[in-house]
Formats: sequence, structure tokens, C-alpha cells
Amino acid sequence: MAENHYENPPLTISKIGIIGAGVSGIAAAKQLYHHNPVVFEASDSIGGVWRTCAYNSTKLQSARKDYEFSDFPWPNRDDPSFPTHVEIVDYLESYAKHFDVLKFVKFNSKVMELRFVGQQGTTQLGGNGGAYGSPLPGHPVWQIAVQTNGSQNLQWYAFEFVVVCIGKYGDIPKIPSFPHNKGPEIFQGEVLHSIDYCKLDKDAASQLLKGKKVAVIGYKKSAIDLAVECAESNQGPEGQPCTMVVRTLHWTVPHYSVWGLPFFLFYSTRASQLLHEKPNQIFLRTMLCYLLSPLRRGVSKFIESYLLWKLPLLKYGLKPDHPFEEDYASCQMAIMPENFFTEADKGNIVFKRSSNWWFWKEGIEFDDNTKMKADVVILATGYDGKKKLKTILPEPFRSLIEYHPSGIMPLYRGTIHPLIPNMAFVGYIESVANLHTSELRSMWLARYVDEKFKLPSAENMLEQIYKEMEVSRRITRFYKRHCISTFSINHGDEICEEMGWNSWRKRSWFAEAFSPYGSQDYRLKN
Repeated sequence: MAENHYENPPLTISKIGIIGAGVSGIAAAKQLYHHNPVVFEASDSIGGVWRTCAYNSTKLQSARKDYEFSDFPWPNRDDPSFPTHVEIVDYLESYAKHFDVLKFVKFNSKVMELRFVGQQGTTQLGGNGGAYGSPLPGHPVWQIAVQTNGSQNLQWYAFEFVVVCIGKYGDIPKIPSFPHNKGPEIFQGEVLHSIDYCKLDKDAASQLLKGKKVAVIGYKKSAIDLAVECAESNQGPEGQPCTMVVRTLHWTVPHYSVWGLPFFLFYSTRASQLLHEKPNQIFLRTMLCYLLSPLRRGVSKFIESYLLWKLPLLKYGLKPDHPFEEDYASCQMAIMPENFFTEADKGNIVFKRSSNWWFWKEGIEFDDNTKMKADVVILATGYDGKKKLKTILPEPFRSLIEYHPSGIMPLYRGTIHPLIPNMAFVGYIESVANLHTSELRSMWLARYVDEKFKLPSAENMLEQIYKEMEVSRRITRFYKRHCISTFSINHGDEICEEMGWNSWRKRSWFAEAFSPYGSQDYRLKN
């Protein structure tokens, strides 16, 4: 148990508490509206990472119509441009106002601690379907300590059910470890993480980068965007090139078409997902996957051929050694900004491949015994979302957050941890469009809370989770992420069936086979 600040803290008792008012928290609050949930948001606004962890140049990587709530389309949904982070926050605020969700949100309210006050036996394996009894048992199961407006005093709340929506990104940076006396402390320049950079306004960011030798560590979306911003701040004869230090290469795409064909045809239709393994598949389906494996590999090669033609990956030594499908299957495919390679061609972005590196007083030293001088080093090395959870969850639940050796949080339907009672997690599973993923799971969660269906036993839930992990392990070397992109339609089917919905959501057989699935397909029609 986490240490208690009060023996008998004064309590404000409600049915449902939601932690976080980002995309997932707002989606959950809307679906649980009839329970009058209390939403705790540490900042002064909704939007989550779109407001607190976005750069000036950050844009969505999907089309607008692929990133919208089922009952709240974008007003300009056919605009082909990718929306900026400002547009996304405006859209989320419009959604929250339209459905009157903001009245539930307590801003500047940071959750400091959770205390379990239910029966400890509920965490044990075994039991029949719905092993935890009612999700709303009629008495508090969790107590939450909240710090408001930076006050030193904690206010305590008690809930029958808690939904955690603080996500995997932002708040706690993932910092590389370094050999003794070779860390940031010996570097004479400035070191910051991308989370620190995104808090700078446009002028401060430009001032940090302009005329400086900047090293960006990483090659995922945040690192790529950072390199572009750095290059744009260093135009002209006085500018310095930005060096991207790349440890692991991933495939990037310039847009969502391949040799003139829409990208969704390859991975986001029922027909295309027949090529990929899914959990719980019958023997005939397994044989079909095996027989179609040459076609699956051919699709990957087809996309790779286009990317190698369209982008100068070979010129800059940026061609990954693994197939494209492995990046897609692990949700690691990134959209390349239009001017990225234009800046590289001008010499404003350069690349350094290295498996290991460390600091020296004037910059960075690499494992090939070369050195690079730097004024600023920006670590685009990701975030430690599970550490955020561990700071607030008590034992024994803190130890259950990660399943070893994958490190994935074991969540049934991407939402319920079988061994943590009266609690749900929204926003911890990745797919092609995470907003749609969070909304569908929030719909499922609301029906579970309303007892429209019962959960399987803990053993059966864990068995389903392990099957999904095993599928990921077999299809990609980057399996240490809970990504369902190659079987997302099947995942949606199982959720619909559990809710008592028809899993086939299209109007015709042809559309079912060859059109992509998105949030609009899950509008309430039943």
C-alpha cells in the first residue's frame, strides 16, 4: 500500500472517477455521462499531449476523418491537409462543449495517490464470469488524493470505479543510461528532453536552436519534427546543421498512397487483414494465413519499393533492415514532413548511425571512437508512461502493471486489467487511429459499468491477453508495444459482439471487404 497521509481523510464520495482529460479521458467522460463522473485534470485545460507535448510544427499523422469521434465529425472533414495540434485541441474542446462534458472536469487537480479500500481477495485468480461482482458495488473501492492548484493540502475522494486516462506519453521522460562519468553532467552545453522543448514558445524554441550545433537523439516522429524545426531555425550562412543520432531505423511514409493506390487497401480492410494472424483464429484461418504469407510479404515489398523510389533513404543510409510490415504491426510507422529531405539536401539535417553513444565535455562520443561537437542535445527518447502509473498506484497493483518480459501492460480489450478490480485504463492500446481506439473502448466500458454484459473469469481474460501478445511477438521484432493495427477490425468485432452489437457495420458485402473501418462505422445504430 502507498503511504497514507491521513488515517481517516475527509472524503467526497462519487460513483466514477476519471484521471486525465486528454482524448481518452474526454471520450470516457462522454460515454459515462449518465453517471456524473468526476474528471481530474492536472493542467488548466483539456487536450492532454496535444496541448502539453506538441511542438510548433506538430501535426496529426492521419486524415481528419480518420481521427474523429463517431458522433462528432470534423466540420471540414474532407480537407486533405493534416490538422495542426492547435486545430486538434479546438476540435476536442468543441466536442467537450457540445456534449457538456466540461462540467465534470476539475482542472489544476493532480492525482497524487490512490488507495485501495475494497476487498483484497478480489485480486486473486479464479471465479466465474464477472468475478469482481458489480462494477459499481454501492460502496467505495478506491480513494484518490488530489492536489489542487499546487496546494500542499490533499483533498480525498472515494469512488466505486476509477478510469485511468493519463496515457503513455508526456510527464515522465525516458532518459538513456550512460557509463560512469559519461553522462550529461560532464557536457558543457545544454541537454534537454523533447518534453522540455515542447514547453517552449516559438521565439524561445528558435532562440535555443538558431546558430547552434544541435544533436537530436532519435528517429521517431518527435525526433523527425524536431530536426525540421532545427533546420528551419538555421537557414542562411550563419546556420548550423542539425545532426540526428539514429540508433534504430523505422520506415517512414510521405503520404497515404502507394503507387497511386490508397494506403488503407493494404492493411485497414477486412480483405487485407485476412493476410495477417489474429488471436483466437481457427485452424482453417491459420492455414489461410500460411498460404497467403507470400502475398503478405509481397505487399510489404511493394510498399518498400515505393518508399525507396519516393524518398532518398538509400542516399542517406536510412533504409531499415526489417520489412515495412513489422513497423506497421508495432504502430511505429511515421509520416515524413514534406520538407524533411529538402532540408537534408541543403545540408541542414545530417545523420549519424550509432548503436551506443555518450557525452564528452564538448559534445557526443560514439562507439566507433568518433566525436561530434554540440551546443545543444535534445533527447527525443520517448516517455515512461508506466512509471507515471507506478507513482500513484499502491502495491500489490503497482507490481502488476507490466507483464515480463514484454513490458506490456496486460489489458483485456485494451481496457481492463484482470487483477486490478474496479479500475479501467483507456488510451494504453495503440492502433491506426488512437482516438477511434479510445472511443470504442469507452463505449464498451460504459456498457460494462451498466452491467449490459459480464467479464470472463480472470484466467480467461489473461489467456486472451497472452494470445494477443503472442501474435505481436510472432509478427514483429518490436512487439513490446500493445499494438493491434494488423487485427484491429477483428478486435473491434469482438468488442461489438461482447456489447451485443452486430460486428459487421457496413451496408454491403463489398464495403465490408474493401473499405476501411473507422469511427463512423461504430455510430450507435442498434
